Formats: sequence, structure tokens, C-alpha cells
Amino acid sequence: MSGHGTVIAMSNSPLRIFRGLDDAALIASRRVIVPGTFDGVHLGHSAVLTAARSSADASESSVTVLTFDRHPAEVVRPESAPRLLMSMDHKMEELAAHGVDEVLVLPFDITLAMMPPDEFVDEVLIERLGTTTVVVGEDFHFGAHRSGSVASLQYSGMHADLVAISVPLRQRADGVHEPVSSTAIRRALDGGHVEEAAAMLGREFEVRGVVEPGDQRGRTIGFPTANIPVPKTMCFPADAVYAGWYERPNGDVVPTAISIGRRPTFYEHANQSLLEAHLIDFSDDLYGETARVRFVGLIRSQRRFDGIDALKAQLTVDVAEVRALLGG
Repeated sequence: MSGHGTVIAMSNSPLRIFRGLDDAALIASRRVIVPGTFDGVHLGHSAVLTAARSSADASESSVTVLTFDRHPAEVVRPESAPRLLMSMDHKMEELAAHGVDEVLVLPFDITLAMMPPDEFVDEVLIERLGTTTVVVGEDFHFGAHRSGSVASLQYSGMHADLVAISVPLRQRADGVHEPVSSTAIRRALDGGHVEEAAAMLGREFEVRGVVEPGDQRGRTIGFPTANIPVPKTMCFPADAVYAGWYERPNGDVVPTAISIGRRPTFYEHANQSLLEAHLIDFSDDLYGETARVRFVGLIRSQRRFDGIDALKAQLTVDVAEVRALLGG
């Protein structure tokens, strides 16, 4: 586990990023460690990070997130590994925005996956990192076969005066009786419920990608689109038309009609969905730039139209509904 410490300026404050336990820049320091995957950096994560910040401030320590270079499921059960809610770069931005000082990224492999919980506490948290405080959610599990829990973390750390703080789960605010989780957010997106996902994230769900040339069909009918390939490993909403925002690298934000689908009017047997963003009242060239597309609300499901005229008529309606939903 080796790498090089880096400092990245994010959210008006530097975020120190360490790559592996042998990172030369990972020198002894007072740290409150917050371990986890943090996929989505949702409101449940926010509650844990807020508690960590409070503890760190009281002890003049840094808040250090301990995370992994991939989702652990990619190693222990690759056949059912979940699609990711955000890229690593996006995760770093959100962690910085939540007041995190440092992120330690560990390469996750089968050796780490099969490490017994008490060994992880002794060798990683205490011996290598000199941890005195760990902050986790009350459902936290770690170590081989997820056999470690908050109770075992507290027990294993007693001999080294390691304090383990457990934070209650953040419950959903929409009347659904379950805690906020990455799994619940993926389920909402799979159903096209982007508002539900946003309520659990604390912000609109966002997809990022580089705009690539398409087949120009949208341009020929008066509705040009930015084609944004999304890796199969990433999560995105169900096939449908949505209202949202497109943010350009220079910070400009443009109201956008977003289509995710296989374009049934033109390609009846397409084998992969495509994300197309029609920027309203916009005509500049977007090719090659990194787009940030945020989803606000569902407009309609995807369907096949009987010809170009019917499609154009529906797209006109879609754009009007997007304008209304986004406030004109």
C-alpha cells in the first residue's frame, strides 16, 4: 500500500489525500478517523461527518476519512457489486464540502477483505494511524465477512484507549420507514424518482461525463443534444425524460431537458441507454468538455413515436414542461 500525499484545493479549503498506508506524507498527527465507503456522501454520511467534526474540534484533531479505491463488493461479490453513485473525484469534492481535512484511500484487495476485525483495529487504526477516536454510523460493519461491529470496535480498542463514537442512523424525511442509505438512493433512481434521491442526498443527483459527438439526429429536427456516455459501473436514473441543470466547466448553469433511453423511435433494438441533454436556449459547441448534469424532476417515460413530426411535437411539450418545473 503505497502512494504520494497530495493536497487539493476544494470548497475554499485544502483537502489532503493520502494513497495507502505507506504514503510518506502520512506522518503522525492527531486524527479522528471516519471509515467507510461513502458512496453518494448522503445525509446519513453527513450526520457521521458532523459528529466527527465536533469531536475533532474539541480535541484539536483532523477529520480523516478512511475509504477505499473501489467498492468492497467489487472484490468480495463482484457478480452483484452495486453501481456507484459518484466517481472518486466527485466523492473528494463532497467530502471537502462536508469539512473533512484528510482522506486516506486504501487499495481494497482480498487480503484487506479477509482481515479479521480485531487485526484491522490493532494493525491499521492503532499501530499504523495512531487513532484515538473513530466515528461511525450505528450500523457500521467491517473486517472479514463484515463480522466486526460497533461493539467489537469498542471492545478491540479498549486496551489502547481507542474511543468509538456511534452515530444514530439518519431516517428518511418522506415518510418511508427506513434510514437514508446508498442502497435506498439507488432504488429511487432505478424507479426514476430523482426527487426522492435528492431528498436523501441533500442535493440533486448528478452525473458527470465528457460530451461526445453523436449522430446529429436531434440537431436535424431542431433539438440539438449533448451526448454524455455514462460508464456501466455508474448509477443513473431509469430511462425517461427529466428536467435538470447542465453545469459547464466555467460554472455556467443551463436549464436542460434530459433524455435517458435507447431512442425507440430511431433504434428499436439498441442495447444500451444513452444520456442526451438538450440545453434550452443554448447554441455553443460543447464537444470535449466535462459536463455535470443534475436531475430535478421526472417529465415523462420513454416511448416510441410514429414519425418525426409526432416526436418534435412531444419534444416541444417536454421543453415547456422543463421550463415550468425549473421556474421559467
